[in-house]
Amino acid sequence: MKTSRWLPLAVFAALAVLLAGGVWMSRKPDRDALPSPLIGKPAPAFALPVLHEPARTVRLQDLRGQPFLLNVWGSWCVECRVEHPVLTRFAETRRVRVVGYNWKDEPADALRWLAQFGNPYWVVLSDVEGRAAIDWGIYGAPETFLVDADGIIRWKHVGPLDDGVIADELEPLLRGMRGVP
Repeated sequence: MKTSRWLPLAVFAALAVLLAGGVWMSRKPDRDALPSPLIGKPAPAFALPVLHEPARTVRLQDLRGQPFLLNVWGSWCVECRVEHPVLTRFAETRRVRVVGYNWKDEPADALRWLAQFGNPYWVVLSDVEGRAAIDWGIYGAPETFLVDADGIIRWKHVGPLDDGVIADELEPLLRGMRGVP
């Protein structure tokens, strides 16, 4: 009979420990970021039309030989607007080609957005249906990938780029990378 008296207290204590453990684990600042299983692996092949020249198709193999930054964006994406000035400043350094990946967007809307905010991209690929994005593990915009000269994904960032991310994460990866001045 005395054991049944302590059972609710024991259950409460166990739940409190689980809750405290969850709160402690959630203090990690990038807890929402999902690690990409593609890091260190060949970038998935694609063949996508160029936004400004829909009759022209760019394939992954067309981009090989030099590293590139693949930036996923859409005219409908609020955070892409926040990221855009930072990305533009980085693209102006010409350290690495910045390839735009316009995702699930109407071409007319994307063209209007670039006309309004500027086009920092070396080329803009258009994936209206979002089919190629599945192979890349893209689940939102903005997302950014660094692909080396051999076509291997070296880095992925989920969310808007800012000066800190570029300085602390991207720049160290670019240093010493083949094909980057």
